[in-house]
Amino acid sequence: MVNDTSKISETDGEPIPLSALQHAVYCLRQAALIHLERVWADNRFTAEGHVLHAVADKIGHRKVRGIRRVMALPIISKKLNILGVADIVEFLPDTTGETAFPLEYKRGKPKLHRADEVQLCAQALCLEEMTGRLVPEGALFYAQTKRRVIVPFDDDLRNLTEATIIALRNILLSGKTPPPTIRRERCKACSLVEICHPKIVARPVRIWRAHMVDCMTSSGDDI
Repeated sequence: MVNDTSKISETDGEPIPLSALQHAVYCLRQAALIHLERVWADNRFTAEGHVLHAVADKIGHRKVRGIRRVMALPIISKKLNILGVADIVEFLPDTTGETAFPLEYKRGKPKLHRADEVQLCAQALCLEEMTGRLVPEGALFYAQTKRRVIVPFDDDLRNLTEATIIALRNILLSGKTPPPTIRRERCKACSLVEICHPKIVARPVRIWRAHMVDCMTSSGDDI
């Protein structure tokens, strides 16, 4: 687990939406544009996601094969100052009660980055605080493959999730939008690319870096 949890406090600004953590893992600038500057734009990928969640986010309770399922469950962690709505939480019965198992619906197929896993892990952290019981794993259901991908909430994922919360909170408290991600291949699928202008924003940084290198080189020649 992240050791410096003192940096995360319920008094540090407004609660962070769970969806913002997914954006932050993908690109901190994207997260800041959405949750700090309040800008948004849809593309085909986000539109498909809206349709998928419109189906999943129907509030209700039911039992499937003896397992209690709660749809569109509001969840919160006061310790981490995060909140959101879980698509589905299955409560698995055992000899001592019930263990929460979060299930999140996603468009497409499993991704190479861990944004979806971090969002799901954050749900688990909320559920652990709310229920007082360990949540060892959950699942992501992808519309394209129509299969569940089991996600164990191990120390590495928990560390990444809490580190993401800290990084995003620091940005939101600073009020400053960071530069574009260095993973430029991600810009192609981003609905905010025309608002973000990653190439234009990054150009002054490259010029400044080249200038500093020239200065250091010139200084070295004089010694």
